[in-house]
Amino acid sequence: MRGLKLFTYTLSLQKIWNWWLLFFSFHLSKILKRPLVWGKPASLSIEPTTACNLRCPECPSGLRSFTRPTGNLQQQVFENIISQTHKTLSALTFYFQGEPYINPNFLDMVKVAVNHNVFTITSTNAHFLNDENAKRTIESGLHRLIISIDGTTQKTYEQYRKEGSLEKVIEGTKNILHWRKKLKSETPEVVFQFLVVKPNEHQIDEVKTIAKELGVDQVNLKTAQLYDFENGNELMPTINKYSRYKKNAAGKFELKNKLLNQCWRMWRGSVVTWDGRVVPCCFDKDAQHEMGNISQTSFNQIWKSPPYQNFRKALLTSRKEIDICKNCSEGTEVFA
Repeated sequence: MRGLKLFTYTLSLQKIWNWWLLFFSFHLSKILKRPLVWGKPASLSIEPTTACNLRCPECPSGLRSFTRPTGNLQQQVFENIISQTHKTLSALTFYFQGEPYINPNFLDMVKVAVNHNVFTITSTNAHFLNDENAKRTIESGLHRLIISIDGTTQKTYEQYRKEGSLEKVIEGTKNILHWRKKLKSETPEVVFQFLVVKPNEHQIDEVKTIAKELGVDQVNLKTAQLYDFENGNELMPTINKYSRYKKNAAGKFELKNKLLNQCWRMWRGSVVTWDGRVVPCCFDKDAQHEMGNISQTSFNQIWKSPPYQNFRKALLTSRKEIDICKNCSEGTEVFA
């Protein structure tokens, strides 16, 4: 409830109207099988950095497997983005790939977005939430802080969060909650995100208990995207509810998603990489479908450009043929 309340505070009549424009144009596009986009992005994901201190096995940052350039988002690039989008932008996620707190200017950029009355979110592994960064996080005005905690013991936690420390996650969480209380701040909403995989699926009740003891606002149980899943995967949960995949008649695993020719993500917002590339969604982790660069072209031009519209049209007619859609969760439950 804390998050919904905070989000409501950032809304305006212009933003609400923009959501309706996007919603109606999306549904009309599905009927007509051609892309009509009447609104502007209501949500954006912006990448503070591609760097990460951990080596998670299903993450390009952790695997150090990018073919695109890597680096940190610069303040000037960010301010260019927010100045062009903030009037209709309802939510801004400071995360795509990498660990946001590695960028030394990350919290300064959060302040800029908050001052433009945009609801701000980030996701972190919490290893950088020392006392100073925790205090600065509260002072930045960040609205929602998602902390990845994928195990309740170090042995379980490190099976996915390679080279990570559960002790640091707990310590970082305590620091945030301490400073939120001390500074008498409503923000941020603190959320534990528990990525359910086979090694930790028996600890779901335990993470809820830990969250309650610490004073965390919410626990989200998230299904895991796996790159190699057809023949099974050691991380695939045995509890069907928490898996994005199912076994078919041939004994192979396939995505539960029916991959219908539609995708709300293509209407509600975009993803911007650290160097200003605009890509269609968070499944394009290597920026293979670049629609333009914010440093060279205005966002409005990119948003309704021929490449973007052609991509949307392909989704409405032959989504299964698009590479980044083949392991997509759009249309399935991600949070169980």
